[in-house]
Amino acid sequence: MPRPLTRNLFLILTVSLLLSACSRQGIYETAIGLERSSAGLEADTVTVDSLDIAYLRNHKAVDGDTIVMIHGFGANKDNWTRLAGHLTGDFNVYAIDLPGHGESSKPIDIGYRLEDQAGYVAQILDALSVDNAHIMGNSMGGAITALYAANHPGKVKSAVLFDPAGILEYESELVDLVMEGDNPLIPRKPGDFERLMEFALEKEPFVPWPIMGVMEERAIANREVNEVIFAAIRDAGFESDFRDAITEIQAPVLIIWGKEDRVINYRNGEVFAEAIPGSRLELMEGIGHAPMVEAPAESAELFRTFIGQPAE
Repeated sequence: MPRPLTRNLFLILTVSLLLSACSRQGIYETAIGLERSSAGLEADTVTVDSLDIAYLRNHKAVDGDTIVMIHGFGANKDNWTRLAGHLTGDFNVYAIDLPGHGESSKPIDIGYRLEDQAGYVAQILDALSVDNAHIMGNSMGGAITALYAANHPGKVKSAVLFDPAGILEYESELVDLVMEGDNPLIPRKPGDFERLMEFALEKEPFVPWPIMGVMEERAIANREVNEVIFAAIRDAGFESDFRDAITEIQAPVLIIWGKEDRVINYRNGEVFAEAIPGSRLELMEGIGHAPMVEAPAESAELFRTFIGQPAE
């Protein structure tokens, strides 16, 4: 059964903690912990080479398939909790903080090209003994998911790409802004994180102001590594190689795209669908760059229908 955290629970939590004079950081940690718990998840870490990798997993394992969730640029594992709440009753979920993101190690001097990151995912899943799983990815994580599926055909049951990066045949508002020297995906000062949320999400979830403030502080603190990662992806000149690589995917692929996406033009979904043999494209009206955040129940249902395991 789905277990998403409701707006009312957030309000009750926020008011209670404010009355008890908790710090904003304390409010944030408690709220995030409550949302994870409500989704049936708990936090853990694993060491891969010299990197500490943070991730979320089922609080209680179930007799079902495994789903691995890979976030996008500048995001983290908690982008998946709302979707996971609709899946952990039947699936064993792993939501990973990629290197450079969330609570994982953030070295500046490692490779952050898409190919590098797909390699890190392979190492992380090996360390977690995760094999033959459904893999989901959003934006940058969608491109990483596609490359992982192409490179490890025997380990992927299905792949779900939410508004994936990797192909920019149709340009977006983000491309125009970046060309002008303005990247809304990298907060640099107060107010930038709210702009990021408004730019990326057409249907913004409710987030109380103390939590939003901590999220902004963390995003600004990650500016340096975010700039390194963005530059590594932007300057790689990978698109032709990427298109060739994803033609090798053997697993069933579902592409889900919000039609109001300002980060990556939804029409690129057709290009992905043409490149990946047997893939299916689903467009979501009124949704932006992160369908799993903006429409978690609908996203979960699309996945379940795709793999032939509808909710009971």
